[in-house]
Amino acid sequence: RAMELPPGHFPAARAAAAALGYLRYLRGGPGRGLRLRELRRARRQDIDDVGHKYYLELELEDVLDKDSTVSCTAEVLYHLGSKSSAPDVQVTVQGELRSTEQADQEFYNWIRSLEKELVAENIPDSHGNVPPELEPIHLLAWVASGYVIWQNSTENTKLHLAQVKHVKQVKRSDEDLQFDFVVLLHEMVSQEVLPWQVTLLWHPQHGARVSQSRAAGAGS
Repeated sequence: RAMELPPGHFPAARAAAAALGYLRYLRGGPGRGLRLRELRRARRQDIDDVGHKYYLELELEDVLDKDSTVSCTAEVLYHLGSKSSAPDVQVTVQGELRSTEQADQEFYNWIRSLEKELVAENIPDSHGNVPPELEPIHLLAWVASGYVIWQNSTENTKLHLAQVKHVKQVKRSDEDLQFDFVVLLHEMVSQEVLPWQVTLLWHPQHGARVSQSRAAGAGS
């Protein structure tokens, strides 16, 4: 039987962060930024010899379309005693997310038209500002870090993208766009800031996939 948790309960918020990371990786892109507006309900079930499973009801908003919110349900299973395996996450979005087809194509065409590969750093800057033309890059960093957050979340962590330290577009022979990111992830429980290197491939028709990710050592 699952036990009801108050939504303000820290483990519930940590499970919600893992679910949001997964959803950003799955459904995010340069024209869509999903953010948690409210954790409405949370239950936890302790499954013998398997782990702890959280059932969540979330309300999300799209940062590019403040008026539209979507509800979603998520299940997050943390495996017992396993530090190395990502939690199993399943997410169901109720209703339709706003279409980003046109914005995606425009962004793709813009990047493909650049004379030189795009390079940028410190997004947002120290004042919290993101230049409008870099907003799609910032949202792709949400996608890339979403993967890292999902893969590296445990019941005792709450990871959050603090900043894109550096991003470099890499020319490819195929149709995908490639971005090599160095992102800073803020771990809200220990208050550590963790640099990660993530390579993201993206195409308007096929979406995003992370081809590699690893913790960046200090000084790299």
